[in-house]
Amino acid sequence: MDINALAGKVSNPAQLGGIETSVLDNGAGRGVRVAWVNTGSPLRFKVVLDRGMDIVDAFYGPYSLAWLSRAGITMPDPSANHGLEWLRTFAGGLLTTCGLSHVGPPESDASGTRGLHGLISNLPAELTSVEQPDLVLGKTRMALSGVVRESSIFGPHLELRRTLSSALGQAEIRVQDQVINRGNQTVPHMLLYHCNLGYPLVDEGAELIWNGETRSRGGAQDNALFGGQHDVMHCPAPLVAHAGTGEACGFIRPVADADGRSRTGVRNRSLGLDLQIEFDPRTLPCLTSWQHWGMGEYVTGLEPGTHYPVGQGVARQAGDLILLEPGEIRSYDLIIRAGHCW
Repeated sequence: MDINALAGKVSNPAQLGGIETSVLDNGAGRGVRVAWVNTGSPLRFKVVLDRGMDIVDAFYGPYSLAWLSRAGITMPDPSANHGLEWLRTFAGGLLTTCGLSHVGPPESDASGTRGLHGLISNLPAELTSVEQPDLVLGKTRMALSGVVRESSIFGPHLELRRTLSSALGQAEIRVQDQVINRGNQTVPHMLLYHCNLGYPLVDEGAELIWNGETRSRGGAQDNALFGGQHDVMHCPAPLVAHAGTGEACGFIRPVADADGRSRTGVRNRSLGLDLQIEFDPRTLPCLTSWQHWGMGEYVTGLEPGTHYPVGQGVARQAGDLILLEPGEIRSYDLIIRAGHCW
């Protein structure tokens, strides 16, 4: 956006875009803090401050980009860390963070008991700053920054420091994360960005895009979809086989482009609309393709992560579980774009 061209025409930058914070006042999400971000382009999205600063609703013009679960936004529930309880509060959405110490199925071993996908999305953030565009100062950037703490006496003290930023006129979300071990013990670390894309972006014939070797997770439905017998790069109509708990999952080893970055996403030629997720495969070397194409639960998941969602136990046995030393910091970033991306 050319700020110079706006001189004398705009008195309040909110006329063009910016961030508005509020509190939901009805339903299962009553009392939850949110922030609506209007990029001044066709892209706008909702950040749920009380759910790990995750992104739920997202639209490009009239088109929804994200799949939303029937539960929608609910209050955070830090106790939902046993078995499959995480699913009760899973809103879906453009970005749900999984971790910070476990991603994958419920498990119990000598190191403890862990529920599906960890705690971080059920923890509220401390909002540390809201940055608005300022046309007089020549600033088009808007940003939310906050801290989410996964902490327990005698347990891990992991801290997620997150900044979500956009710029006026650009259909782009930049996610910049730091994970810090604030405790005095060496602790496991796993992180996965659960990006859930839905109708009308995801529809019959829409193309799934990634670059890298793909293998099946190993289950019967995984093998059926990712075992080389199916066109996994195009979305089908809703599948009877994906009713209830039906799903299929593939593991991709992403390949970097010439600029050292990897890109995945969806292209819907009938809408003329793409969504692209860009990430660094050196820090996020695992990409999971989760497909749950059930009737009324029609979702494509594309999920960059430090690990595939296999759990601490499997990662530990494989020798690739990350162990953060006291004071150690890991940095990650994603860029989510919408519009014409390829």
